[in-house]
Amino acid sequence: MQQQTDDMEVPLLNDSNSNRQKSLAQERDGFSHQQKDSEGSMESPNLEFEYGDTDNFTAELSELYSYTEEPEFSLNRDYFEEDFKNHVKGRRWMELSTEEQRAYVMRLLDALEVTDRDKRLKVARAILYLAQGVFDECDTETDVLYWSRHNVFLLYDMGIFTALLELLSMEIDNNQACSSAVRKPAISLADSTELRVLLSIMYLMVETIRVEMEGDSPERKAAREAFKTELGSPLYNGEPFALLLFTMVTKFCSMNAPHFPMKKVLLLLWKTILFTLGGFEELQEMKVRMRDQLNLPPLPEDSIKVVRNMRAASPPASAMELIEQQQQQKRGRRSRRPLVKQDSLDTYNERDPFKNDDARDEEDDPEDVDSGIEGEVDPLDRDVIIQPPPPPPPLRPPTERLSFPKGLPWAPKVREKDIEHFLETSRNKFIGFTLGNDIDTLVGLPRPIHESVKTLKQHKYVSIAEVQIKKEEELQQCPMTMGEEEVEETPAEILYLGMLPSLSQYVIALLKLLLAAAPTSKAKTDSINILADVLPEEMPITVLQSMKLGIDVNRHKEIIVKAISALLLLLLKHFKLNHIYQFEYVAQHLVFANCIPLILKFFNQNIMSYISAKNSICALDFPHCVVHEMPELTAESLEAGDSNQFCWRNLFSCINLLRILNKITKWKHSRTMMLVVFKSAPILKRALKVKQAMMQLYVLKLLKIQTKYLGRQWRKSNMKTMSAIYQKVRHRLNDDWAYGNDIDARPWDFQAEECALRECIEKFNTRRYDKNQNGDFTPVDNCLQSVLGQRVDLPEDFHYSYEMWLEREVFSQPIQWEGLLQAQ
Repeated sequence: MQQQTDDMEVPLLNDSNSNRQKSLAQERDGFSHQQKDSEGSMESPNLEFEYGDTDNFTAELSELYSYTEEPEFSLNRDYFEEDFKNHVKGRRWMELSTEEQRAYVMRLLDALEVTDRDKRLKVARAILYLAQGVFDECDTETDVLYWSRHNVFLLYDMGIFTALLELLSMEIDNNQACSSAVRKPAISLADSTELRVLLSIMYLMVETIRVEMEGDSPERKAAREAFKTELGSPLYNGEPFALLLFTMVTKFCSMNAPHFPMKKVLLLLWKTILFTLGGFEELQEMKVRMRDQLNLPPLPEDSIKVVRNMRAASPPASAMELIEQQQQQKRGRRSRRPLVKQDSLDTYNERDPFKNDDARDEEDDPEDVDSGIEGEVDPLDRDVIIQPPPPPPPLRPPTERLSFPKGLPWAPKVREKDIEHFLETSRNKFIGFTLGNDIDTLVGLPRPIHESVKTLKQHKYVSIAEVQIKKEEELQQCPMTMGEEEVEETPAEILYLGMLPSLSQYVIALLKLLLAAAPTSKAKTDSINILADVLPEEMPITVLQSMKLGIDVNRHKEIIVKAISALLLLLLKHFKLNHIYQFEYVAQHLVFANCIPLILKFFNQNIMSYISAKNSICALDFPHCVVHEMPELTAESLEAGDSNQFCWRNLFSCINLLRILNKITKWKHSRTMMLVVFKSAPILKRALKVKQAMMQLYVLKLLKIQTKYLGRQWRKSNMKTMSAIYQKVRHRLNDDWAYGNDIDARPWDFQAEECALRECIEKFNTRRYDKNQNGDFTPVDNCLQSVLGQRVDLPEDFHYSYEMWLEREVFSQPIQWEGLLQAQ
């Protein structure tokens, strides 16, 4: 498992884009100034980022197209207008009635059946132009989006999606195109033209119908539900549509089809899973419903709302900032101690906020005072290093004290096994024996233990996973008594059943693509070429063209990372809710495929630079580029990029990867030790520089589970990080995460833990999905007549070769009658 490959070696910084290199220097200079400015003002410098299932609708549409595909917009329009004018003379698409539009779409649908490949491609381009919103007849971007939505529902109603699916299956099985692509030394956009057109139409249909608008008619809502059911059901060759796309991914990664446009495939796969299974808010609603069905107490809080209301903490100071701070302090204030603690990452400032101010000023050295909450800065902290001691500050108004949080954001939780462990320890100490899993009997225990158990039971939390594991154990132990389990045919269940035979291949393929798209990956000759659908046929010859292509390539990689991270997170969350062992199966394949070091490698870069990267050209984004006149692009305008504070997709990807890492390491001692072995603490700590509350929360969660193994010196040097963990991460009342007790720092056996888990998973898969599982319990028919009278299904061509079979297998084989008699 722990292969030491070159791929897993983590370089400190490896940014391929030249303008990103320049931004690093600006980042180093600007970040400290930004931090000081924020400390001196009452405004919060948080990144105004709202996490959700996807970015805004326009951004999601624009990311479908590479900038090198821009000339194809006019090509689509020309093919549509050429065909449209031949059949509807002197009128525009918008002027037709709905019935006339339907009749024209039906004519296009018939034209898709032709055998001529070029004619079929022209018709597909005309359909794509309709799905893109007949932009040549529109004046604004809003008009384009309106007509795109109108046309997409029309296309779905006329059965275009099913026809496109058949064409897509033909293109996937086109061995001639695959073999010619394999032989080519360099693959470009031209090799995937048909696939890109088909996938673009399908993506526009899935994404447009998926997004529900306020003004949608009942017909559109019904069409949306029908399309959702259709995509999630095994209607396409007996399997869901997502499995066809997974097959494309594995075929591409096995180098059998290097011309497949992977970005479009991954985006369509992600949106299909998101549409059929549901997003994060739907997941929360499903979780609430399932807990109600299992008669479990309601959730203590809505995690989505809690995270949205969180505020980011100040990032920890870097080593260079600390050294500069020390040197300035020595020059400016000789009387003070030279050592300066790490900058604040906590809200409570490690002091009692309700002490009177005079006592605090006498007791607290100004070095120990942190920057606190953004906008709640102690006057002593402002420029204290380079100025002489200020006069005593006036008493703070009482309203400032009220701005401190009244409590922690999360309700504490306790598992039943934690209560059992606590009682077992207490009984051993006070009585000398234990009572197994009994958490009710408190005879012989002192009064304080009674109170402790009462408090623990008040915060006891039973998860859906615990109920599922317990039920699975009962089904395994008593298969005859419990009877057949009734499995609800949910979209997640149907998808898991389809993915089960080749799940390991799907996981490995996705991680290969993630590795190839990571900004820290080195270009290697044997790595996967993920740029097949972005590189033009003719390589750039001017500096401006090279810069544009460089931005396009970096943007292309970022979109791939975004799609894979969101896809993996959705699969993990939905499978965990559907059944815990489905989740564990996917998570274990991720661990075995080196997902943990891969994600750590991704974060071992200048994460601030990655999140603030400007790899986009607004003038070339769809639908802006098809409505407005193209401005003259210059090297300066390309290098300046947009005016956004951060890149939404990159921050979204980082949070998703952190959530995946949390999912696969939570409650797994051996995987937590992997985080320690791979030295993840300094990498994760650098990620805290991003002032976004949700990202900081998941970084702190990952640091919390490994603090007890990092040693006392690490905890002593990172008290502000420890304080932030206490403030932001949920508490487990029995969890002594902040102290390295000998019991918990036990030696770890990765293989034993994973093998035990794997055994449980295989038993679950065998019991639920193996059709021949109950062979030992099937009654045996001992009647010769009924056995010979059973109908046996033979292949259709059997009667053609029946006589040959008789001759070969019966007549030509000598029968040793004596041997048979002796054997009896």
